[in-house]
Amino acid sequence: MPVIAMWAHPRALSTAFLRMMIARGDVTVVHEPLVTLVDEGHVDLPTADGGTVTVTEPAAVTAHLTALGRDRTVFVKDTLEYRYRHLFDDPEAIADVTHTFIVREPARTISSHYAIKPTVTCPEIGFEHQWELFDLVRRTARRPPVVIRAEDLLRRPAETVAAWCAAVGLPFRPEALNWAPGERAEWRRTRKWHLDVERTSGFSPVAKSFAVTVGNNDTLRAYHDHHQPFYQRLIRHAICIGEDS
Repeated sequence: MPVIAMWAHPRALSTAFLRMMIARGDVTVVHEPLVTLVDEGHVDLPTADGGTVTVTEPAAVTAHLTALGRDRTVFVKDTLEYRYRHLFDDPEAIADVTHTFIVREPARTISSHYAIKPTVTCPEIGFEHQWELFDLVRRTARRPPVVIRAEDLLRRPAETVAAWCAAVGLPFRPEALNWAPGERAEWRRTRKWHLDVERTSGFSPVAKSFAVTVGNNDTLRAYHDHHQPFYQRLIRHAICIGEDS
């Protein structure tokens, strides 16, 4: 069975995608193990018998998820506010993972990130880390990486998820495009980041405005200017969904 990773910069709609994967019911879903490990020093991972195991080393996360994937397909989502050095030190350890990436237009994501974390730094925006990891796995992994755009998920959810499923070798389950709103234990530790998905029952735009934006804040504008080239490189590899993607 495969291990499928989704690598996201923060505020990319990745938790909504993870919520859809939970709704499928046919995969083991793991929410942000690496960022949890960095923040907390340990992370609890599911076991094949329905329990959990506590892991304290990055390489052990990879090893455990690989072993877990021998019994059932594993979907793991993580965010790239950090550069996970162990992935670059030992790319062979993740060479059999199916790597996928989700990207969203930087101006909105940067403003959204700042609204939740005003102390955000330029590296934590994540597009540069995302591009570095994409470039690594396209050279070293055994399957080509898959890129989707968050905007396509919102405009054409069925088509986008179906294309992603085809690319990673999973059957498309349209019934999973709708789920029950509400909090989930998977993201309780970082709940403030996931309030939008808790209020939704599918991929739908959330109307929001931000007081501080790339357009009116010099620091955020500098972040945008730094990360925009990495975003542009990534979307060149995105699955095309419709003529206006």
